[in-house]
Amino acid sequence: MRKAGHGGLVYSTEGGRMCPACRRPAAACTCAVRGAARPPGDGIVRLSRESKGRGGKTVTVVRGLDEDASALAELGRRLRTLCGTGGTVKDGVIELQGDHCERLARHFAETGRQVRQTGGG
Repeated sequence: MRKAGHGGLVYSTEGGRMCPACRRPAAACTCAVRGAARPPGDGIVRLSRESKGRGGKTVTVVRGLDEDASALAELGRRLRTLCGTGGTVKDGVIELQGDHCERLARHFAETGRQVRQTGGG
């Protein structure tokens, strides 16, 4: 027997993927499951250097930016160009390959943003 509240319609040929909570097409979903946005930043740019869980590779992580997704993607592209490295933007966080904390700290200070280096940066 199925438990109440579990399972249900996942895909419909009429609407495509369906939200399990509100049972609307995923593109038209307005419930809290889809509407969960990332928490707003406080305006302080936090730079950190991480290597755990990355096969020993060092990654510079930029957090605390108060930007929307498209502006954050554009900023990530500019920072990758500035550092001459690869990287990505995930869940409101910019990750750059390599240790670029000092270069990014100078860049953000020149653009008038408050910068803090955290966690091994």
